[in-house]
Amino acid sequence: MKKILTLIIVFATMISVKAQWVNDPTTNTFLANTSADAGEIYLSTCPNGDIYAQWSSFVGGNGWAPTLQRINADGVPQWDNGGIHPSYHQMASWSQGFAMTATSDGAVVTCFATEAGQTIAIKINADGTYAWGEEGLTLFGGAGESRTELLAGDDGGVWALGTSVDNGNLYLCYIEANGTLNPTITISDDTGKLCMFGLLTPAPNGNVFVVYEKEQWAYTYFYEKDIRVVGYSKDGTQISDDVQLMSPVTIPGSYTHYVVPDGLGGAYVYIWHAGGQGGNFNTYVFHFNQNGASTISNLNGIPVHSEDPYNYYIDAYATVDPVSHDLIIVYVQTDQQFQQESRVYANRFNVIGDRLWNEGILFVEENGNDHSNLLIDAFEYGGGYTFFYNEGDGYNSTIKALGIDDNGNQIWSTNMSTNSYPRTMCENSTGHHDGQNIVAWVNGTNGGLYGQNIGQSGEMGEITPPTPPAPCDAPTNFQGEYVYTNNMFGAMISWDAPETTPLHYNIYFEGTKDVIEVDPEYTSYFIEMEASDYIFKLTAVYDDCESNYALTPDGEMYVIVEVTSVPENEYEEIVNVIEIYNISGQRVNSTEVNELNQGIYIIKGVTTSGKTIVRKVIR
Repeated sequence: MKKILTLIIVFATMISVKAQWVNDPTTNTFLANTSADAGEIYLSTCPNGDIYAQWSSFVGGNGWAPTLQRINADGVPQWDNGGIHPSYHQMASWSQGFAMTATSDGAVVTCFATEAGQTIAIKINADGTYAWGEEGLTLFGGAGESRTELLAGDDGGVWALGTSVDNGNLYLCYIEANGTLNPTITISDDTGKLCMFGLLTPAPNGNVFVVYEKEQWAYTYFYEKDIRVVGYSKDGTQISDDVQLMSPVTIPGSYTHYVVPDGLGGAYVYIWHAGGQGGNFNTYVFHFNQNGASTISNLNGIPVHSEDPYNYYIDAYATVDPVSHDLIIVYVQTDQQFQQESRVYANRFNVIGDRLWNEGILFVEENGNDHSNLLIDAFEYGGGYTFFYNEGDGYNSTIKALGIDDNGNQIWSTNMSTNSYPRTMCENSTGHHDGQNIVAWVNGTNGGLYGQNIGQSGEMGEITPPTPPAPCDAPTNFQGEYVYTNNMFGAMISWDAPETTPLHYNIYFEGTKDVIEVDPEYTSYFIEMEASDYIFKLTAVYDDCESNYALTPDGEMYVIVEVTSVPENEYEEIVNVIEIYNISGQRVNSTEVNELNQGIYIIKGVTTSGKTIVRKVIR
């Protein structure tokens, strides 16, 4: 009996070892069986930290088709070693035909085009069963026979976007968690241009922004294309103007844009090309806010590096800092003459396009190797970034990772996978969840999907989750009022201070490129504005975090102020002064108008009829 018990203990120990991400860069963690030619690897993380992986290969005779695997947070595959391969449909074989995302209810949705010219979405539950049936759902009334994109909603549903190469239209709809299809939205151009390469990013209140390209053929392999953004609600209502982010430029059709949410309801957009910008390849950055309005006035975008006749700056990948909401972008410098990938840089941009690290920070020096497959993710609570890259001879490669702090200093270096062999890398990493980030790849010699986790300190294997920062207090009682007097009109914004004194407050509002910073001793601000409707949001900024948006007494995270330039109660006399503000919106420590110095003031008070009004006075 003792011998049997010993065997059980040994076996249990083996299971325990297998149930952890390895910390040996010579072996790494096996995730699934694949063919050696598998590719298009996408990763997506569930709310509980489990990971879905999807890859594409020729399996089961239904085209270059996706297969999926679920891996728990410890690195243990949850489904069969071969994963789950939806095989009901004959799938289209062209590249970029597939999309995948984990949903907020712990399932996964895969979406792809079929040879029959339809877009299909299939939802698989955590236990491997089909939530919408193995056949899935046919989207867009049978249209959208090419590229597809997905974005998870906050209620178990998902946004789906399809492209028709036949008529140059984009098709968008929201799929509810139970498979109910909301109305299809068609994005098209009435001048004959193609609407292509759409990407999805979250908009406030569960809505979505579509960032896409309008293009028309120029000459062999070249198109004139611009980049645009437009927002929609789940019921198909357009919620923002169709705005141009990048002015038309003639570039090869294969060069397309990328989108990264900014954490404030808008997003950064970037693209590399050589057309119309002096001839040499560079990567250009754009940004739009939570209202879909561009915040960078230069429609050519801001380059990651000044014009350089000797080098290209390409193959970029970006993340957003969760505290500052700046874009951190890594890219490769290649020499113009031989186009050999050598040095790797990073740069930093804010929402108005300031290039904060000048000509970039060099992280990987030229050492006779190619550097490719760049990935970067911010630490989940801020403070730094994990940067991955492949190093090799253009065929065989290893995987390395660097830790970078907020100021662009390297804080650690780790060899993640040291055996050199041909790899097909994942298109994205998982981002940091509970302290760990994950990359995956296919062994291009023998096949098999492998992966590796890494923590914020560069450790692999067992990782201790970081301690969440202390709560970041938000202002309360957020309100806004229309002000008109003496032909001057605008909005008065006010709030109650949080218990913890911030460094400053940030006021975000529609129609501007700058965020207004207000000193922490003030809890109000007056803004002179043209006649329009304005949406205001407010946060408190601390050393290590920025708060959520302040809530109104009704629980909304914004106020709408209608500035009409029409006098409001102009001739009613104020008989009881409540508060007085100077023209900058700063509260004056007095309610006696006669005691004020010369200047312009905003007075809040009660009129003879009992109404509370706000009025400008000049002393």
